[in-house]
Amino acid sequence: MPEITLLLALIIFCAGVLAGAVGALFGIGGGVFLVPLLNLALHFPIKSAAAISLTTVIATSGAVTAGSAGKRLMNVRLGMVLEIATAAGAVLGGLTAQLVAQATLQKLFGIVTAAVAVLTVLRAGRRNVIADASADPGLLGGRFHDDESGGTVVYRVKRLPLALAASFVAGNVSSLLGIGGGVVKVPVLNGWCGVPLRAAAATSAFMIGVTATSGVIIYYLSGQVVPLAAAAAVLGVQVGSAAGLRVSARLPVRALKLLLSAVLLIVAALMFARGAQ
Repeated sequence: MPEITLLLALIIFCAGVLAGAVGALFGIGGGVFLVPLLNLALHFPIKSAAAISLTTVIATSGAVTAGSAGKRLMNVRLGMVLEIATAAGAVLGGLTAQLVAQATLQKLFGIVTAAVAVLTVLRAGRRNVIADASADPGLLGGRFHDDESGGTVVYRVKRLPLALAASFVAGNVSSLLGIGGGVVKVPVLNGWCGVPLRAAAATSAFMIGVTATSGVIIYYLSGQVVPLAAAAAVLGVQVGSAAGLRVSARLPVRALKLLLSAVLLIVAALMFARGAQ
């Protein structure tokens, strides 16, 4: 375990800023960047790296859901329905670990993530909105004021079984690889289930906080959480989340989708790199 010096705390803080900004922008959690940095570059044990990452996921979720933009955009009803499938996937992560080697799973996940990134680019010009602002969004849909268009956005959730399946996979992958499940849920909700990107990101940010809370309690009780490192990362996340929320409100949806595609490609590359070790 490395000694927590002032320089190391500053590095972890900066990494937390990046994780918070990515988490607030896309609702995917910054653990996919933070875990490899802590483990490979800073030489934290993998379990400690995952534990620190989970504390930042909770911080990101709290910052997004407490902010006015997050409250306006997140769909709590849809999030709680999908969280059931996410929790089931996380619980069954141990079974998947026995059937598939982690390195193989990382490579497969990298391939799927890269494919989703390409499809996200191809669908960058499409909007999941209903033109009639007075339309009924349905049981799990929603409506919100869109700063980009200046009007009210209404959307209905489509292909709920696909959203549930994606949430199950997200929970499973999150449990096995120590990354935020939003990297699976957000592209699927936006690309195939009719949820606008900003609403999908805010809802995912809410969900990953719920999922991460149970995991970090287990790590804490087993002594894997490094308090000083976690504190530096969480402080960074608070700064990054605030910046991410401001940037998200100003960027056009098309630009957000292209940025999400770039992040997914980086995630795919990291998964291949970790799977090849």
